[in-house]
Amino acid sequence: MSNQSGRGFTRRGFISKVGQGMLATNFAGILTKRAQAELVVPEPPGKKLGWAIVGLGSLAINQILPAFAKCEKSQVVALVSGHPDKAHKLALRYGVSAKSIYNYENYDSIKDNQDIDVIYIVLPNGMHAEYTVRGLEAGKHVLTEKPMANTPAECQQMIDAGKKATRKLMVAYRCRYEPYNQTAIRIARSSELGPTQMILSDAGFNIGDPNQWRLTKRLGGGGSMMDIGIYALNASRYLTGEEPAEVNAMVYSTPGDPRFKEVEEHVTFQLRFPSGVLANCSSSYGYFHQSRHVVMGTKARLIMDPATWYTGLRMWIERDNTIEERDLPVVDHFASEMDHMSECVIQNTEPLTSGEEGLRDLTVIQAIYESARSRNTVHL
Repeated sequence: MSNQSGRGFTRRGFISKVGQGMLATNFAGILTKRAQAELVVPEPPGKKLGWAIVGLGSLAINQILPAFAKCEKSQVVALVSGHPDKAHKLALRYGVSAKSIYNYENYDSIKDNQDIDVIYIVLPNGMHAEYTVRGLEAGKHVLTEKPMANTPAECQQMIDAGKKATRKLMVAYRCRYEPYNQTAIRIARSSELGPTQMILSDAGFNIGDPNQWRLTKRLGGGGSMMDIGIYALNASRYLTGEEPAEVNAMVYSTPGDPRFKEVEEHVTFQLRFPSGVLANCSSSYGYFHQSRHVVMGTKARLIMDPATWYTGLRMWIERDNTIEERDLPVVDHFASEMDHMSECVIQNTEPLTSGEEGLRDLTVIQAIYESARSRNTVHL
């Protein structure tokens, strides 16, 4: 005898349907609880320091100003530019008061603007020292782009001005504030690869317009070494945690290339560190975009390629015929470094990449140029 009702349900089917409904309800409840557990509501922002951006070139417009949207402790409140139309347009976009737009003639009057806590110098290298010192004398903390200045003497002048004004001075080594380079430092200085034997680091790109300021001695301070080569140098220092004791270098520029009338195109340099670690590095304004760090240990090697781009960084470790790729969080480098500076001001702590860090790089760069000129090893 059939136990099927006119609606097409059996007792077993009914129980099955009810069971499925209960299971679905329970499962939905589990998912809801899990979603609630995984949902992290961000805390409201705490105190945000006011920042003035000095220099509205490509880096400021395309990277630094947009990064404020991701900052927790920093906000843009003032702009300094020699181009009023550009400044007013950007002020409207980022909510900066027209009263807080300055030019290079009235720059020193920022001392009267209590909304400004920190100044970010995004000017050509040859202008860093002057505007950093003037900013510090105006009573503001200063973050300056790298290289810190054109010479070690200018770097020291900036450091002294910060101490005299009792204000923070930081150099914008953005890669020190993002997870891939931070993880590479931890691994390189641990026993994971075995003792480090050698560092390989290359940084370069094919520069364009021969009339740009980077290709002038006065504003650029030098060629590829001062601009992109500092990434390779700084990485060699932070991956080893040491300061180089000896430098050897060679410089070459393509004859007749109008871009290199005043500054160098290619540089290769070797560093010997006190522990015995060797670094082999290059910088270039002539080859295809290159950004690579390799840490050679006795048991494995770590590779970052690209190592210093704004996005798309990759890292892997090769050992025992295997490749272990590391997938790390992606952050905005500029937001991270600016919030670090703001945190240092709020907590009255020293920045990770202080003025002394910038001075150390410029001291080595000077030795690199001297070694290339003299064709001798320079001892530091």
